[in-house]
This record gives sequence, structure tokens and C-alpha cells, in this order.
Amino acid sequence: MAAANPVVLIDGGSGAGKSSLAARLVEHWPVTGHVQLVALDSIYPGWDGLDDGVERALEWILRPHGRGFHGTWRRWDWERQAEAESHAVDPALGMIVEGSGILRASTAGLADVRIWVDSAEPARKARALARDGDTYRPHWDRWAAQERRHTERDDPQGLATRIIRVP
Repeated sequence: MAAANPVVLIDGGSGAGKSSLAARLVEHWPVTGHVQLVALDSIYPGWDGLDDGVERALEWILRPHGRGFHGTWRRWDWERQAEAESHAVDPALGMIVEGSGILRASTAGLADVRIWVDSAEPARKARALARDGDTYRPHWDRWAAQERRHTERDDPQGLATRIIRVP
């Protein structure tokens, strides 16, 4: 990464390992200085909001950052089903945005590194439900359907500069 403020997008299905990869990347960030991490789980507006969450990330975070402007995103409060507090994004710092759906034609050109984390659905489902349990279990199928639409429509794997396969 040559840029002083690179942008890394990490996409993949639920339970693929995106958050774990993002945390490791933050820990071993190759550029001097702090890196910002934005998890789309904090932005998606509810269980039917994969595409809306990506649009919010594009408008509130990626486009301002790419233009050298401060961005501001609103956290989604899953319990209240409403927007919550605002968070700033500094264009002078590098940034990692991770979440299902983030890698598509509208976002790819705004990233220096684009990662697709690939893992088979049975393994992903087991990891996701072990992580989130009964909170996620009733929503798995509807969320998985949104992820399938994304992969079929947007070809995130084809847009990736790196593919990481997780058993």
C-alpha cells in the first residue's frame, strides 16, 4: 500500500471471517499511524438493510474520504431499530470497511485493496450462529438471500484484488 491513507474493503458472506481479518489488519497495519475500522454491522438499517447499509457507507464514508473530506456515519441501534450517535471519519487516515455487500462497482474504485473472504455456507453458518446465537438464528435465511443477490448481481469476487479462502 503506497497511499498514506489507503482504503481497504473486506467483503464476504456472514461468518466468513471478515471481522477477524479486519481486526488482524488493524493490529498489523502496514502504514505509519492510526487506521480507522468501520464495520457495516454498525450501519446496516436492520435485517433487510444490506443494500441500504452499503449505500450509507458509500455516501457517508467512502465518497467523502475519497474526496479528502471528513465523513460522518450514524450507528444503527439494533434494539431500538433506529439511528443512534454519529461517528467521524478522518480523510487523512487509512480506513478499513468490512461487511457483506461492500465490494461492488460503485465502491471498488474508491478502494486501494479489495478483499473477498470466501468460505462455504455450512461453515459460515456454523460460525455465525456460534457467534450470535439466537439473536441471528431467525434472520439467517433472509440475510443470506440478500448476500446471494449481492454476489450474483455485483460479482464481488471478480472485483477483489485479493481472495482469502477460509475452510
